Amino acid sequence: MIKPALLFGLVLFSLHAHAVSSISIRVGHLQSGAGELRDLKLDYSLASNRLALSSRYREAGDGDWQQAGLDCARLLNRAAGSWQCEQGRLQAGQIDVQFALKFVRKTDRQTQDIRAELALTKAAFSDAAGLRAGENVSGNLSLQASRTAQSWRWQLEADWTAGEVFWQPFYIALGGKRGEGHSLRARGVMDAQSISVDDARLSLFDVGAADFSAELRRADRNLHHLNLRTRKVNLETLYPLILKPLLEKTALNNLEIAGKGDLRLMMRDGEMKSAQLNLQEADIEDRNGRFALYKINANLPWDYDQPQNLKLAYAGGYLLRVPLGKADINAAVNRYALTASRIELPVFDGGLRLKDISAAWIDKQWHWHLRADILPIDMAELSRALHWPAMQGKVAAAIPLVTYSRGALNTDGDMRFELFDGSITVKNLAMQTPLGIAPRLSADLEMRNLDLGTLTRTFSFGAIEGKLDGDVKSLRLTNWKPVHFDAAVYSSPGKYPKKISQRAVENISSLGGAGAAAAIQRSFLRFFDQFNYDKLGLNCKLRNDTCEMSGVESTSEGYVIVKGRGIPSITVLGYNRNVSWGDLLARLKRVTAGNSKPIIE
Repeated sequence: MIKPALLFGLVLFSLHAHAVSSISIRVGHLQSGAGELRDLKLDYSLASNRLALSSRYREAGDGDWQQAGLDCARLLNRAAGSWQCEQGRLQAGQIDVQFALKFVRKTDRQTQDIRAELALTKAAFSDAAGLRAGENVSGNLSLQASRTAQSWRWQLEADWTAGEVFWQPFYIALGGKRGEGHSLRARGVMDAQSISVDDARLSLFDVGAADFSAELRRADRNLHHLNLRTRKVNLETLYPLILKPLLEKTALNNLEIAGKGDLRLMMRDGEMKSAQLNLQEADIEDRNGRFALYKINANLPWDYDQPQNLKLAYAGGYLLRVPLGKADINAAVNRYALTASRIELPVFDGGLRLKDISAAWIDKQWHWHLRADILPIDMAELSRALHWPAMQGKVAAAIPLVTYSRGALNTDGDMRFELFDGSITVKNLAMQTPLGIAPRLSADLEMRNLDLGTLTRTFSFGAIEGKLDGDVKSLRLTNWKPVHFDAAVYSSPGKYPKKISQRAVENISSLGGAGAAAAIQRSFLRFFDQFNYDKLGLNCKLRNDTCEMSGVESTSEGYVIVKGRGIPSITVLGYNRNVSWGDLLARLKRVTAGNSKPIIE
C-alpha cells in the first residue's frame, strides 16, 4: 500500500496546486512483484487540504483481496520539502492506525538533512496466524538523518507510552499512566556496507536500562559486533516480561524471582566473546515446588579466551522439598567447560558432598559427570520435609559416578542406603529430562534384611516381627508416577522371631481385595493379639495401570499372602489377582488410616 501511495503522492505534489480546487485520480489495476491494487481512488481537496486514498489490494501469492484506505484530514506543504499530515488514519486488513506525521527534507550541495516525527494514537494490528497483535498502541517516533557523500548519520528517539502488544513469544502491556513507558535512544551511521549503532539506551519501565552498541553487515545481515551492559535490573519485573517467554519449554518456565542483577556481554562476528552476570540478594523459587534458592549473591564471569573463576553463594533454599543450608560454591570455567573439585551442600545436620565435577557445553547441549556422598542425614527431619511417615535413624550413601548427556542421566555403579536396620540398593538408575516438564526415571531396587518391627511402626501398619527382603525390577516412572514395574516383597531367609498382630493381619488382607468373613472376630482367634507365621510375601506386576497380584503360594481361590505356622497361627489369602493401581493406592491409604476391612481365613 505504501509504494503506490508514494507514487501518487509524487504525482499530486508535482502539480501546481493554485491552478485547481481539487484533484481526483482513478486507476483500475496496478501490479508489481509485491502484489496487486484494484480500484485505486485518490482525492485531494485544495480547499480543505484533505487527502483520501483507497484501494483493494492483495499481496503476492495471496488470493484474498482486502480493502485499504489512507486519510489525512489536513495535508500541509508549508515550505519546499516540508510535509505534514494531521489527523491521519491508515486502515488495511487487520491494521487500524491513527497518526500524525511531520517530514522535512533539506538539500544543500553535497549534504541532505531529513527530519521525521510520527505520533501514533490507539493503533491496532494483527496477523492471520495470531503471532503478532496490538491494541490501543500509542507512542512517538523521531528520526533525524544527515547524508554526506558516503553515508547517513542518524539519530533515533522512540517512546511507547500506552497499549498492549503480543509479538510471539512476548506480551507487553502499558497502562498509559504519566511517567510509564518504554523508550529507545540511539545514534549511529549507515553506509553501503553496514548499519552501526554507536551509542544506544533501551529503557524498560519498572525493569531497568541497557546500554549497547552494535554493527550489522547489510550484505548478509550478520551481527559484526555487539557490546551490551545493564545495571541493577529489577529481576522481579524482568522475568515475566522477557525471560519467562524465552524459557517456556524448560524447567524454568514458572518461577518467582526477586532481587537485582546486571549483565555485560560482548559478541564478535555472531559469536559470544565474553560475558559477566552478577546477582545481588536474588531469590529464585519454582512455583511448582521443585526447587528454590534464597539470597543469592553471584559473580559469574565468562571469557572465550581466558579461564575464569565463578563464585555463587546462597543463604538457603530447597530441592524437591528437602531444605538446603547456606552454601558457598566456587568453580573454574574454561571456555565451554566447567570444573570443581568439591562442592558441599548442607542438608539438615548432614549434607551432599559433590566431587570430581566436570561439565561441558557441546553441540548445544550440556554433558557432565560427578561423584557424590550423602553425609549422615537425620531421617526424622528428612521424612517430615518429604511428608513421609516419621522415620528414625540416619541415612548415608555413597553415590558412584553419575553422568548426564543429551537430557539423560545415568549412574555407573550402585547406590546403597542403610535404612530400617537393613539396606536398600538402587541399581541401573537412569533419568530423562529430570528437571523437565515430564521427567522419566528407570531403575531396579533391592531391599535386604529390613526390620519389619521398625518398618511397620513407621507406617502405622500394625506390628510385625521379622525381616523383609524386596525386589523392584524394571521400575519406570513418568512425571514421578509409576507406569511399569515387577515388585515383590517377602520374608528374608534365616531363623528369627516371626510374629504378626491382628491389626497387621487385617491390613495385609485388605490389600488382596474384600470378600471373606473376618475369621478372627467370629472364632477363638479373637482372644490372641499376635500370631505366628512361617513366611509372608506380596507381588505386583504393574501393566497398563493394573497390578497383577500374587503371593508366596497359589491356591484354587487366590494366593497366600501370609502362611501360618504353629499355635496360634493364621493364614491370610488374597482373592483379587488384578487390581487397579489407583485402587491399590487407595487401599494402602485406608490401611494407614485404620479403615481397612479384613479378608481372613
